[in-house]
Amino acid sequence: MTGFATRAGRDLARGVAVACVLALVVAAVVWWLFQGATTRKVTAYFDQAVGVYAGSDVDVLGVKVGTIDAVVPDGTEVRVDMSVDRGVRIPASASAVVVAPSVVSDRYVQFAPAYTGGATLPDNAVIPLQRTATPVELDQLYSSLNKVTTDLGPNGANSNGALSDLLNTLSKNLSGNGTNLHDTITQLSDLATTLDTNKNNLFGTVDNLANFTQTLADSDTTVRAFAQQLSQVTGYLAGEKDNLAAAVSQLGSALGQVQSFIAGNRTALKSNVDNLVGVTQTLVDERSALAETLDTAPLALSNLVNAYNAASGTLDARADLNELTNPPIVEVCKLLQQLTPASLPATLSTACGSLAPVLQGLVKLPTAAAVVQSLQNGTLPTLPLPIAGAVYGTALSGSNK
Repeated sequence: MTGFATRAGRDLARGVAVACVLALVVAAVVWWLFQGATTRKVTAYFDQAVGVYAGSDVDVLGVKVGTIDAVVPDGTEVRVDMSVDRGVRIPASASAVVVAPSVVSDRYVQFAPAYTGGATLPDNAVIPLQRTATPVELDQLYSSLNKVTTDLGPNGANSNGALSDLLNTLSKNLSGNGTNLHDTITQLSDLATTLDTNKNNLFGTVDNLANFTQTLADSDTTVRAFAQQLSQVTGYLAGEKDNLAAAVSQLGSALGQVQSFIAGNRTALKSNVDNLVGVTQTLVDERSALAETLDTAPLALSNLVNAYNAASGTLDARADLNELTNPPIVEVCKLLQQLTPASLPATLSTACGSLAPVLQGLVKLPTAAAVVQSLQNGTLPTLPLPIAGAVYGTALSGSNK
């Protein structure tokens, strides 16, 4: 019975141990799954990772957003694996920087810049060495300062006192010139501000100059030809400089004579100009008549040339013989009535109007042919008798007077 009890106790202890191990495994799996669901993995490569350890913080703008899982040397670089909360959005092009809050404290990795929009850093993202940075170590700073002081010290640039002389000279030059130096710096600042304000105009000017030079380069043949022609012109002018000088001298003399002529004949010139004003005004007033004359003059000259008979030396014309059957006064009035009304005197119009009975044929006048025939016979043409009616000195018909 004692052996049985001992064996049962060992089995119970073994079962409890197995149950504890299983519980730990399940807890680890659950924790890993839970953590994987709430974080995403990010890997960054640095040239060095002094003071960065597993468990260090990962920040954005100084706020912790994850932890460092591992720091592993990888050739000449250091790989840093990090877990970042999924709820924090980080730009896809973010950089990773090792930050040292103080000389002795642990360092942490910070993503920059903060997210403002656009694509985010995906799960299992890799940040290359070109987008990471680490702070300068204190021993490197001391080494750089030591190198600078050595190079500038008595065993370096100041071995002959050159640096001391430079500092003394600068001290003498700057002594009492604080105000001028301040004004110079202020004006340089204003100049930089002005240039920054007008940078678009400056860039536009540079672009235009670039286009201009490109145009000149493209037109190199034309520019060369123009330069050669210009050289020929300047050579010609250089060869004719004496003639040009003489021409300019003679022009000056001529202008002096013109001035003297105008001064001596000012009254006559003024009178001629005044008369010319009247002539030009008349031409302006009669411009329509002049235009008509210019239109009809070529036809008239052409008709005159066609009418000239070279054999007989006469102007041949074709007359309308039917007009000889009309009385001369009728033809005269017709010609007057064909004139422009504005140029026809009122007395002539009145006379032609009073001769309306003659023009209408109520009073028979001798025709032009009859007048010519009577003159050839040596007699005067027969004049028409007065209109039938009252005779001077006789009483009107039907009147007792």
